[in-house]
Amino acid sequence: MDVLQNWAYEVSLGGFPLIALIGFITYALFLTTAIMVSAKRWSRKLRRVPVRVHRWMGIGAIALATFHLLMGLSAYV
Repeated sequence: MDVLQNWAYEVSLGGFPLIALIGFITYALFLTTAIMVSAKRWSRKLRRVPVRVHRWMGIGAIALATFHLLMGLSAYV
């Protein structure tokens, strides 16, 4: 857990610690996945995107969210 804690709070890129950057990226990926599905009604180009793309975006977002959670919990364990 010390490795995750060091990564989370000591590695910083652009003024933000790594845990914040992973959180921002996770939120953006969840938001993009949701917008892609809801925008399929209005865009013909998005209708051609296969469902597996949406599934892989969701899996990636869940994996990043899990990593973000583990980094956050490492501060308290």
